[in-house]
Formats: sequence, structure tokens, C-alpha cells
Amino acid sequence: MEKQTLPNSTTILVLGILSIVGCCCYGLPGIILAIIAIIMAKKATTIYNENPEAYTGFQNVKTGKILAIVGIVLSILYLIYVIFIFATLGMDGIQEMQKGIMEQYGGA
Repeated sequence: MEKQTLPNSTTILVLGILSIVGCCCYGLPGIILAIIAIIMAKKATTIYNENPEAYTGFQNVKTGKILAIVGIVLSILYLIYVIFIFATLGMDGIQEMQKGIMEQYGGA
């Protein structure tokens, strides 16, 4: 019997990677992608545990799940940071800070 690739193993890996990248967009895309990857990894793990000899690609599922966990932690930390910045500086303070950075680096 030929081994099949575990369903969505590559997708889980890609979503785990994108969850880390998505943490830079105020944290929300990273959280969403990480949750989707973790749910898909749980389903794939269940399928794999029923018949481990029939599937390959479980390493991608494990790696994707680990990356998703890292992505969700980074996203939550960045979201907390963004909320803290907005709470302490407010929108006006953030705009002034951005204007100062642009002037410092030769922008507008």
C-alpha cells in the first residue's frame, strides 16, 4: 500500500509561517491564522493517529503547529503592546511620533 500525504499538511505549515509574519499587522491576522492552523493540525493529528502507516507529512503538521503557537504568542504580545501605546499616547501622540521619525530620516 502506497503512503498518502496527510491532508492539509503543507497548508498547516504555511499558515504557521504566515501567523508569525501576520503578528506585525497589529496582531489580529496572526491570531486568526494561528487559530486556523492549530484547528487544522488537531484534525490532521487525529487522522494520522488512526492509521500512522498510511500517511506521510506528519512532520509538516508538527512544525506548523509549533509555528502557529509561536505566532499566536507573538501576536498576542504585539496586540497588547499596540493597545498599551494607544492607551498611553493616544492617536495624536502616535501621529506626532511618526511625524518626528519622518523628519529625522529625511521624509516629509
